[in-house]
Amino acid sequence: MKSTYLEINLSNLKHNYNHIRSFLNPETKFLAVVKANGYGNGSREVSKCLSESGVDYFGVAYVREGVELRNQGIKKPILVFHPQLENLQELINYNLEPSIYSLNFFNNFLSILKSNNKKLYPIQINFNTGLNRLGFSEKHYNEVINKLNKNNSLVKLKGVYSHLASSDDLGEDHFNMSQITKFEKITGLIKPIFPNAIFHLLNTSGVMNYKNYQFDMVRAGISLYGYSNDNEIDKFLKPVLTLKTIISQIHKIKKGDSVGYNRSLIAKKNMSIATIPLGHSYGITRIYGNGKGYVYVKGKKAFVVGNVCMDMLMLDVSAIECKEGDEVVVVGENASAEALANSAGTISYELLTGLSDRITRRVIVG
Repeated sequence: MKSTYLEINLSNLKHNYNHIRSFLNPETKFLAVVKANGYGNGSREVSKCLSESGVDYFGVAYVREGVELRNQGIKKPILVFHPQLENLQELINYNLEPSIYSLNFFNNFLSILKSNNKKLYPIQINFNTGLNRLGFSEKHYNEVINKLNKNNSLVKLKGVYSHLASSDDLGEDHFNMSQITKFEKITGLIKPIFPNAIFHLLNTSGVMNYKNYQFDMVRAGISLYGYSNDNEIDKFLKPVLTLKTIISQIHKIKKGDSVGYNRSLIAKKNMSIATIPLGHSYGITRIYGNGKGYVYVKGKKAFVVGNVCMDMLMLDVSAIECKEGDEVVVVGENASAEALANSAGTISYELLTGLSDRITRRVIVG
């Protein structure tokens, strides 16, 4: 048995999917975002489970991730949010849908389609309504529509989408509604010409806060795996991933002794320090340590002390009755990844997606 491992609970994944689904209109389609190795949960297991559960679409960031899904047997449509020019041939070979986000990209993609003698290849158009990350701005609306019409034998418009910048923050309601209004304008321009296109705007917090604007499809990412940016939403979600390890050794140190590289902890009193086999090569970065971040030993918080090492980190277990070999829970049902990340000034996305392939993964089906 491995001392450090991840458990992937597919029953919790199904629970989260069904919970989000319960807020949707029956006809609303569901796109599951499985980029970054399923947010650290393992794209193979996650995608197969979600496909069997009834999701309509998958979303990935890059072409390589879409190729991996195809090689894992996923046959449902896969939208690539940020395809790169050098991967377009591979994208076509694996029947992935590109997000078209700029005129330069659009022109290059059309050239690739012509050279491959492709017809009616499915694409989606990304419009920038305020996030200012990727997508066509308002000044390009007519040009994009003209290009779609001109090349209607080469491409088939499958979808049109945008992304809310602050859907989890009702204090930004005015800005959110301005984005929704812009997207409704886009819908009004394109829907009459391409009535079969799928329009989508909302992520999970958008579904919860702006459910009247579901359009044809919604997208869910981190919430499928048990987290969101809202504690009220999190109450009804279950973490899919549990990260566990063990105590390798316990040192009894005296006041004035130091711990770890650069002597980053100088003990102000006698302490018990536990070392666990988990470090920044596993994805637990050096933003933790020196009192930032904690794990659970015997159900109690044990704070990370000293600098996180490559393969190990140290815990203050002075107030916890424990021994070498005892289980340590880093993330799980009662050890929130969001809380752990927040304690070091970051977010659950960064923690979960950074977990290394060095960590053995075990799948729990039921």
